[in-house]
Amino acid sequence: MTVRLSVAIARPSLLTLGLLLAAPAVAQIAPTPDDDIVVTATRVAQPAAEVGQAVTVITRDEIERRQTVSVADLLSTTPGVTVTRNGSLGGLTAVRLRGAESDQTLVVIDGIRVNDPSSTGGGFDFANLLSASVERIEVLRGPNSVPWGSQAIGGVVNVITEAPTDRLKARASAEYGYADSVFAQGGISGRSGAISGALTGGYLRSDGVSAAANGTERDGYRQYGATGRIGVDFTDGIGLDLRGYWADSKTETDGYPAPNFVLADDPSYSTANELYGYAGLHANFGTFRNRVGFTIADINRDTYARPGAKPSPFRGRSERYEYQGDFQPLEQVRIVAGVEHEDSRYRDATLRRSVGITSVYGEAIVKPLDALTLTGGIRNDDHETFGNHVTFGADAALALATGTTLRASYGEGFKAPTLYQLYSDYGNTRLDPETARNWDAGIEQALLDGRARVSATYFNRDTRNQISFRGCSRTEQTTNGSICVNRPFGVYDNIQRTHAEGVEFAIGLRPIDALTVSANVSYIDAENRTPGTAFRTDLLRRPKETAAFVVDYRLPFGLGIGGTVQIVGDSYDSDSFGSRVQVDGYALASVRAELPIGNRLSIYGRIDNVTDARYQTVAEYGTYGRAAYGGIRVKLD
Repeated sequence: MTVRLSVAIARPSLLTLGLLLAAPAVAQIAPTPDDDIVVTATRVAQPAAEVGQAVTVITRDEIERRQTVSVADLLSTTPGVTVTRNGSLGGLTAVRLRGAESDQTLVVIDGIRVNDPSSTGGGFDFANLLSASVERIEVLRGPNSVPWGSQAIGGVVNVITEAPTDRLKARASAEYGYADSVFAQGGISGRSGAISGALTGGYLRSDGVSAAANGTERDGYRQYGATGRIGVDFTDGIGLDLRGYWADSKTETDGYPAPNFVLADDPSYSTANELYGYAGLHANFGTFRNRVGFTIADINRDTYARPGAKPSPFRGRSERYEYQGDFQPLEQVRIVAGVEHEDSRYRDATLRRSVGITSVYGEAIVKPLDALTLTGGIRNDDHETFGNHVTFGADAALALATGTTLRASYGEGFKAPTLYQLYSDYGNTRLDPETARNWDAGIEQALLDGRARVSATYFNRDTRNQISFRGCSRTEQTTNGSICVNRPFGVYDNIQRTHAEGVEFAIGLRPIDALTVSANVSYIDAENRTPGTAFRTDLLRRPKETAAFVVDYRLPFGLGIGGTVQIVGDSYDSDSFGSRVQVDGYALASVRAELPIGNRLSIYGRIDNVTDARYQTVAEYGTYGRAAYGGIRVKLD
């Protein structure tokens, strides 16, 4: 629903982006301050200055200041991240990190892996992840399978919902705008004795826009959602943690009606019911911290060709049992280790399959010097179908007294084929698991007593056996032993090798308390480099150049004003007939304002895509034009 204000710029070059970065009109989320705490790198809390991997943090304050409804819209303006959406709000939304496939992005909500076993590639659809309950997001770029396991080839998006607080706090907001859109949300948290809790809820309804770019019928969206967290302290250091997330969504879509079989208006729609839960015990004995937990992710999706039609069901469920220990025998040494077992199930109208994987991992975090942190780890995944696979990871962070932080990391990733890729009508039981190796190096500099931070990172990743869907020639369909026999519509197959490399630049400025300015520029070159191919080809939906600029200023009488500009370069996609087509680059901008009325109430509004630019993120799919929204926000604490 965050439609963005646009300026029509096609084919922005990296040089252009660099010049814009140097200009005074800048924006977006800055490098993470050294005193911030991150948990995504090793699955335990660490100061950012001790983390050798590239991590971006998005806070609740940033979400509210940006007035962002969809989490994917926030992610699209972070370094190294690209986002595509199939049409209107609620359409399939894919997040790619550093040119990796969207199915290679591991998504975690409150410690629960929420990637969907019923989706074709096991990825997470960001279409239904709204900002109502989100307190914090950590985006780790690069493979990180040692602590997180399968699917973290591109990186990890770690979403943390509103946590319990020691005193009673409440918030609520409601907004109305373009396409008869209504978005209402609220949350409350507090503590009573040994019990603490937090509860959030949200509702969104919008008439949307046509999913098909050439369509005229609006495709609407509706969601109800809620999260809850409860903590019970049995005694000092020992307690119970319960977390839950629920979302019920309905999305109107378009399809490929006969006789042309080109994306166009039709009455199809889909529903999704997502339920994620965590139950765990923690017991801390001095420097020895322990946690045991059970998580569940249950996703029920149904697609309908038309109202009243029989649904096509897709059911995915994963259950995970885990133990993690965190032991610090010396001030300079910390050991993190764990064991996990996950069972995943997939079911549709004709297929029912399940698989299990048992994993063990260990990490050592060592500080030989106060300024230097070294981290290394190893993991073994024992997959029921593909056996044992070992991954390694290591990183270093050197935080100098001059405000300079040097970072370097090496990481490996592992992802087994999904049950759909193996056993569906398009499946291939000969598939090999995907693996990846990545290294990166970066520098971050704090200036002006911490009021300015500048960073640059280079990354290089090779992925082996990346799984992709491809067509089958007539010859392959009739050749004995071919995976294409009786597969006229195509099959899943391994791409022997893909390669991605690039650079990420970011700057954050706070020259005065009232003014915040940040910007980032990324160049990502992601290609199919299978040996023996006649030429290298860019992977689909991977723009090489992206940039984002964000500025916010609060006037002396309290009025806050701000704006965002986002630039995305050219990319390639496939059309309804499977032909390779170019998707032109674009630039989008938005403006916003918020006026406090007293200490607890404020009114706000924004205009997205101010210039009403026409653009696409996915070939043949529509996008929003100019749109305006206004709302009211209340906070009690």
